[in-house]
Amino acid sequence: MMIDSRRALPLKPNQLDCYQPMNLVKSKQRVADHGEVFTPEWMVEAMLDLVKDETERIDSRFLEPACGSGNFIVKIMRRKLAAVELKYGKSDFERRHYALLALMCIYGIELLMDNIAECRDNVLDVFAEYLGMDETDDLYRAASYVLSQNLVHGNALTMRAQNGQPITFAEWGYLGKGKYQRRDFRFDVLTGSSAFSAEGSLFADLGKHEIFAPIKTHPPMTVRELAALQAPVL
Repeated sequence: MMIDSRRALPLKPNQLDCYQPMNLVKSKQRVADHGEVFTPEWMVEAMLDLVKDETERIDSRFLEPACGSGNFIVKIMRRKLAAVELKYGKSDFERRHYALLALMCIYGIELLMDNIAECRDNVLDVFAEYLGMDETDDLYRAASYVLSQNLVHGNALTMRAQNGQPITFAEWGYLGKGKYQRRDFRFDVLTGSSAFSAEGSLFADLGKHEIFAPIKTHPPMTVRELAALQAPVL
C-alpha cells in the first residue's frame, strides 16, 4: 500500500488541540529547493485511519515515496507493534520475531540524505523501545540492517537510488521458527503492475508470478545472520 503524504484532509474542530506542535519546515531554502513541508501529526493519524485495518495488520506492506524523517512510517510502526503485542505478547520469542516482521513490511524513499538517516533512526528507536533493547542485541542490529534496505536514499520519480542504480526493495516473509525469507524486486517493475494487468493488455491473462519475478532470492536467514550483515559502527 502506498501512502501519499501530499493528500489533504479537512480540518475538524479542535483537532489540533490533541497533538503536540511540530515544525513543518526545516528551512525556507529547503522548501524552495525541494518543496519540503512535513505532514502534521493530526493529518497523519487521520489519513492512516482511512486504512485503519491495514495499519493494524502485522504483515501489511506500506511504501511512503517521500518519507522525510518518518512522520507516517513511525506512526504505522507503532500501530503494527500494538498488533504484535495484542497477538504475541505472551511469548517473548514470537513477540520479538513478529515485531521484526512488522518492521520488515515498512518501506520508504527519500531524496535528502539527512532525512533518510533520521527516518531510519526514528523507526529503530520505536522498535528498540518496544522490545527494551540496545545496540548490543542481535535483533537491534538485524532491524538496523533491514531498515538500511527498506528505507532508500533515492528519487521516487526517477525510481533510482542516490547512486544512480534502479531502486530495489526486499520482500520479507517470516517462515516461522526464527527464519525469514528475502526476495528482491525492482521498484520500476513493481509499479508497472497496473499497466500489465489492465484489460486489453498483452499480459492481462498472465499471473503476477509470471511477470514479477524476483531479481534475487536469498536463502532463509535467522536474526543472527541478518545482524551479521549490518556494518559495524566505527
